[in-house]
Amino acid sequence: MRVRHKPWAKDKIEAHPNWVISDPASMKGSWQKVFPVEQPLHIEVGMGKGQFITGMAKKHPDVNFIGMEFQGSVLVEALDKLLETPLENVRLLHNNAKDLAEYFAEGEVEVIYLNFSDPWPKKRHEKRRLTYSSFLETYKTLLSKEGHIELKTDNQGLFEYSLESFSDHGFIIRNVSLDLHGTGDLSIVKTEYEEKFSNKGQRIYRCEAWPK
Repeated sequence: MRVRHKPWAKDKIEAHPNWVISDPASMKGSWQKVFPVEQPLHIEVGMGKGQFITGMAKKHPDVNFIGMEFQGSVLVEALDKLLETPLENVRLLHNNAKDLAEYFAEGEVEVIYLNFSDPWPKKRHEKRRLTYSSFLETYKTLLSKEGHIELKTDNQGLFEYSLESFSDHGFIIRNVSLDLHGTGDLSIVKTEYEEKFSNKGQRIYRCEAWPK
């Protein structure tokens, strides 16, 4: 879906460095310093408008969350949520997923969320998929000994590709769901896309991937 460009987004992001960390590389290995309380660190790569990350932060005040989004015109909507309802266990990054290893230290992250990532269906774009081998190797490095990845998508092709990629690169796959909302579990925190798709009766696929 095409994102409407917001030329004022960059200035707004820069005006709120307390919520959007301007120099994430300087925080590598020290992320707990930006939060009032030292707690397990979870990150969402490609958080969109922030419904999931803020919802999770409200539900789990005993976890520190970082939402990462490359598109500034999208990130400002997550920022608006925090300006309206401040959550001290959330911080945002306006950065690219390919640079994760520059921002987080080995073993610093407990959970990585990959929610409704761009499927990049064409074979020539395979390297851009967030479950491609190079990304998986980065995640392995950043995750703690008990850490794992949680993936949700509406795209069956991406889900099947990701299951195979996880398996090929030394992950144990757990808690696979081929119809997440078919369970009727109302406690699930949804992304904006997830809410839209599940309301239409579209299947949502989910799994966890744990490094061996």
